[in-house]
Amino acid sequence: MTIGSTIAWDDTVLPFQLDRSDIRGRIARLDGVLDHVLGQHDYPPQVEALVAEMAVLTAMIGQTVKLRWKLSLQVRGDGPVRLIATDYYAPSDDGKPARIRAWASFDADRLDPDQSAFDMIGKGYFAVLLDQGQGTTPYQGITPIAGDSVTACAQTYFAQSEQLPTRFALTFGRNSVPGGDESWRAGGIMLQHMPKASPAISEGGSGEQGLLEADDILDEDEAENWLRANTLLDTVDDLELVGPSVQPTELLVRLFHEEQPRVFTPQPVKFGCGCSADKVRQSLSIYSAKDIAHMTTDDGIVTADCQFCGAHYEFDPKTLGFEAETGPDDAVS
Repeated sequence: MTIGSTIAWDDTVLPFQLDRSDIRGRIARLDGVLDHVLGQHDYPPQVEALVAEMAVLTAMIGQTVKLRWKLSLQVRGDGPVRLIATDYYAPSDDGKPARIRAWASFDADRLDPDQSAFDMIGKGYFAVLLDQGQGTTPYQGITPIAGDSVTACAQTYFAQSEQLPTRFALTFGRNSVPGGDESWRAGGIMLQHMPKASPAISEGGSGEQGLLEADDILDEDEAENWLRANTLLDTVDDLELVGPSVQPTELLVRLFHEEQPRVFTPQPVKFGCGCSADKVRQSLSIYSAKDIAHMTTDDGIVTADCQFCGAHYEFDPKTLGFEAETGPDDAVS
């Protein structure tokens, strides 16, 4: 495999379909995106791992949605890791990259180095939010935290909320090459049974907390196809997902050649943030002049920082809120 082909597949999501099994899927490779996401913050190792896992999931899930604007994933818990939030912005035009950003909120004093990253989320929920832009009503789906990983939570969400059997295999970590700098790399494969018009769902499910699982949704023939594809996916190696020796197309053939795989146009992805001075100003438009005064610093300005990308905004308080005295005069540093 040449350096050129390695670069060609970095920060991409490859859609595919297994025609024999009636299953669609995605293969994701992230490197620069993940470096940029994690490079914005000095996260502890456990938090880094959770953010990396969420970023890979977001890349694959976002590419499956007929998206006009933004898909968001959130994990909220009552443990030391309070929130992990990611956004996937749809490409502006065909051939343009999608954009991904991610951020985590945590209580550093409560982090336990002997506890697994996932356990530090505690009890809470996994949420998918879909915003198709102006003039539409945002969609939100929520399922309880379940399983032993954020990946397991995502699989439970699709079974419970969408009645779509879904499986992820992914890995991530720091990578170094001779003579090069250390960097983050991640890779993953997503399998999802094609949706049925009206799946017959019995009361309750066989999963944790009575949640639905794939076997609760699929009929006998579908369950056989699903099991076969998942058995093949179980043979994937971590190095095949992230290493430079196997291209995604080669991996797809190696795993699923008997399932008649068919690939589609790869989707490039990059780090990107949707923050702007106008959006900050809009979020502050609900406040009165008195509220704005409480936000004003001793230097006579109102400041805001983006948690995702670190952008810093400064505003004249007279231009903010529903009682603004003057028009906008944005300053960004």
